[in-house]
Amino acid sequence: MNLSVLPQKLAVLKLDPNQSIPEWALNHKEFTSITYTGEELSIVCLQDDVPDKVEGLETSLDWQGIKVEGPLDFSLTGILSSLAAPLAEAEISIFAFSTYDTDYLLVKADTLRDAIHVLTEQGHTIN
Repeated sequence: MNLSVLPQKLAVLKLDPNQSIPEWALNHKEFTSITYTGEELSIVCLQDDVPDKVEGLETSLDWQGIKVEGPLDFSLTGILSSLAAPLAEAEISIFAFSTYDTDYLLVKADTLRDAIHVLTEQGHTIN
């Protein structure tokens, strides 16, 4: 599988689901993923885009993104597991999410080098 590493650090944010999507999150189109559920409003965005103070915000910083080069066909199976399983064996935590065209794995920045090593040993190509 062909993968690429996103160059910027990312943040994973959690807000109350009753809040509106913050204006600052809507104004950054380079990389933002917004997900609503009954329990939370989650935002993944460039770390540099997160304001210094946001009321009620839980933040996890210093993530690096690994993108599966797509687009991927919906009939494909096992894509995330082929990436997540060897990383789990190496005790590398991930945060995974998908878009219509592809999948993303986030790893903490201090584990990126190890994650790349594990994935390339499994036969994945990282550009």
